[in-house]
Amino acid sequence: MMVKDIIDEDYQDYKKTSMMIATCLCDWKCLTETGLSLDICQNSELAKQKNIDVSIDLIVNRYIKNPLTQAVVFGGLEPMLQFNDIFKVIQGLRMWNNDDIVIYTGYYPEEIQDKIETLKQFSNIIVKYGRFIPDSVSKFDDVLGVQLSSANQFAVKIS
Repeated sequence: MMVKDIIDEDYQDYKKTSMMIATCLCDWKCLTETGLSLDICQNSELAKQKNIDVSIDLIVNRYIKNPLTQAVVFGGLEPMLQFNDIFKVIQGLRMWNNDDIVIYTGYYPEEIQDKIETLKQFSNIIVKYGRFIPDSVSKFDDVLGVQLSSANQFAVKIS
């Protein structure tokens, strides 16, 4: 799986200690809709980092061997553009535990309904929806237990 980064213990994207997997693809829909440049993107620095090729087995083993983590968060750029890899990671993790899996996406539910239906076969899947809107008021999300960057963003436990 190509990623930008893996943070073994992340405390800012979910209410539980999480492994954060920063995906490497983005279609820049947030920016094209607003007409703004990449520099305004909250992930612009991450986008400039080199891609790292990491095996799914390595990701799963790193996670299950860490006694502190209680969830996996896929974020960074646009995880839904790497859906097949994310699906394989979830399959691998589910062989070991039923911990929460959180996917941060800039899409809205109706844009990725097929992927959401596929994910419903797994339990404890949470999806954060909504585009980043520059200069938007942030809001606290009760499902994630964290502050989100834009007022239009929201999380839902889908299964």
